[in-house]
Amino acid sequence: MIIEYWEIALRLLLAVFLGGLIGFERESQNRPAGFRTHILVCTGSALIMMVSAYGFTGQIGQGFEADPGRIAAGVVTGIGFLGAGTIMQQRGGVRGLTTAATIWVVSGVGLACGIGFYLGAVLTSIFILISLMLLRRFEKTYFLKRRLKKLQVTAVDQPGLLGKIGAILGDMMVNIRKSELGEPEHQGESEPEIINIEFLVEIPVDIKLQELFDRLYKIPGVVEVSWQNDLIRKEYCSTNPV
Repeated sequence: MIIEYWEIALRLLLAVFLGGLIGFERESQNRPAGFRTHILVCTGSALIMMVSAYGFTGQIGQGFEADPGRIAAGVVTGIGFLGAGTIMQQRGGVRGLTTAATIWVVSGVGLACGIGFYLGAVLTSIFILISLMLLRRFEKTYFLKRRLKKLQVTAVDQPGLLGKIGAILGDMMVNIRKSELGEPEHQGESEPEIINIEFLVEIPVDIKLQELFDRLYKIPGVVEVSWQNDLIRKEYCSTNPV
């Protein structure tokens, strides 16, 4: 099967356009894989698909058939390693999963362009952009309050401290996803040791944060309570709504 030169150019240009369109959105969000990366992935996938489908025509013996899907299947595996490079482990969570998934699906768009499946490539690109742009607003509007939050409690090191904090969080329907205990800090020979406990929590939508902070400060020995890296002082949380 022979493909015309103009169609080769058309497929590569479409891959550049669609990959660049999606990459531009990622670049505007300051993601690790942006405009150029998505263009290269999409265009490279299109080229590999064309080489796989048309590059071996007439080069195999009689009685044998070329399998255009074998080389193209390697793209999916290779893109997995590239996507892994955009995923960053940070304290309290993982970032870059959306960008990694975008790179993976953009490679599929490139493969579709390379084989001439134009409608599938265009529609998939539109759905990707809708997911990245419009659904982000929906997510922020409806799911922001259910996202994981950071809660840090600084208190005098004492037996049962973690249990007291956990009991309050459980009573207010706060789900503890992760907890980290810091090393005790020595304030002085005659002073008690201070310890920092950091929680990664999932809070209900209707939680009363002021009540949560007030109850935490009522635990004997609690010195400070920080919420999302902002210090919540005793006098503030007892007199002002959060």
